[in-house]
Amino acid sequence: MLITSAALIPLVGALLLTVIRGVASRVIAMLASVSTLGIAIAMAIMFNSGDGMQFTEQHQWIPQIGAYYSLGVDGIGLTLILLTTILTPLVLLYAFTEHFREDQLGERAFLGLTLAVEGFSLYVFTSTDVLLFYLFFETTLIPMFFLIGGFGGERRRYAAIKFLLYSLTSGLVMLAAVIGLYVNAHNNGHGTLLLSDLMNMSMGTNTERWLFVGFMIAFAVKAPMFPVHTWLPDSSEKTSAGGAVMMVAIMDKIGTFGMFRFCLSLFPKAADWATPVIIVLAVISIIYGALAALAQENMMRLVAYTSVSHFGFIVLGLFALTPTSVAGANLYMFNHGISTAALFLLVGYLIKRRGSTQISDFGGVQKVAPILAGFLLIAGLSSLSLPGLAPFISEFGVIAGTWTKYPWAAGISAIAMVLAGLYIMRMYKRTMTGLPSPTVKEKVSELSMAERWIIIPLLALLIVFGVYPTPLTSVLNPDAEQTVSFVEKATGPNNATSEPTTITQGGAH
Repeated sequence: MLITSAALIPLVGALLLTVIRGVASRVIAMLASVSTLGIAIAMAIMFNSGDGMQFTEQHQWIPQIGAYYSLGVDGIGLTLILLTTILTPLVLLYAFTEHFREDQLGERAFLGLTLAVEGFSLYVFTSTDVLLFYLFFETTLIPMFFLIGGFGGERRRYAAIKFLLYSLTSGLVMLAAVIGLYVNAHNNGHGTLLLSDLMNMSMGTNTERWLFVGFMIAFAVKAPMFPVHTWLPDSSEKTSAGGAVMMVAIMDKIGTFGMFRFCLSLFPKAADWATPVIIVLAVISIIYGALAALAQENMMRLVAYTSVSHFGFIVLGLFALTPTSVAGANLYMFNHGISTAALFLLVGYLIKRRGSTQISDFGGVQKVAPILAGFLLIAGLSSLSLPGLAPFISEFGVIAGTWTKYPWAAGISAIAMVLAGLYIMRMYKRTMTGLPSPTVKEKVSELSMAERWIIIPLLALLIVFGVYPTPLTSVLNPDAEQTVSFVEKATGPNNATSEPTTITQGGAH
């Protein structure tokens, strides 16, 4: 019952906040998020690497269609659970330092919606029944819609509606694919929608390809991946920094997680068939996202476009289908979440002080707020994958693993590492260095002690896992090897890779 408890506690907390007001609402929200984090840590301590799905729960739900309330955790699921439960209490603490305007929904609503996103996301990362996964996949968009539309700046409602339309459209495509999968399973004598049953199900070539495309479109929108990414910069720009963290650092991982869990596992032959196109789109996402970030004057949009590039790396690693690239991609999901959360929150502090999202309205911040500037530098360096910080090992793993099968893709993608240095350093130089303007001197102040302690855990994780990533890689490598082996077995020996490597503390070996 550990998984159910972890998912239900924040959802119950969100419900309680509909009737509890004042300081008590903060207490309830923090208790719910910290309790969930405690359960996640306990699961991590008890987890045995390489033993497949653990902490499993299975109860018949809708017997007429073979649907189960089925949950389980493997290595990638565990890391995403940890990511979600680490970031949520920090976002709640960030909200405590916010000043909500009268035209926004208010602090209590923000706390409740954040907890709801956490609870539904945990269900997504642990569902092992396809129908159950789909339902929670769709449910996450409800609180996220209100987080975007209820907070942030002007035109936030436009951004929320755009997010909703993209999400609903992709969800309808996925629903059609789920129905098609169920019909095929029924015709083949499989009475359930359990992932474990469906993985060994035979299906016609065209059927498999059409079902793969349906799932892949839904996950590509959620990821987000070029060319269905345009909702992300708008949503990130218009929502609050805390909402952006929940959306980009946590919820968007559902897309890449779904590709790994369902597209590769359920449709291995179709995945192999579609790989050339997906590799090309991933490379385009990597370069386009980096170039778009370089052109941005709005800091929130800049961070959003960096994520388009980073998600391109994740997709590239997954579909390169080598043990090193897949392990690197899975590790990338965690590291990107921590790095992006730090960037969004620090940018949020800048925006809150100056009252502007434009890079041109800053300058000389390091002279009036050196600690804030130092924290932003570390977060920025992690985003450009500086060696010694956590994202480096995952990006290196993706590129190194991809090189063995698609050297052209790895070579082009490496250009983005140079572009990342340009867009991060450009933002840092223009906002932090030089002489502060009178407005910056007047409005921009140093981080308070409470604000520092929100950022410090994120920076600490970036440094610790940059130096010693073994606790993460040890639980991710077995899943990567198993998935690659499964796909290679399904697609035939001609596609087998001779590259047996995985990610360790020193990179690829």
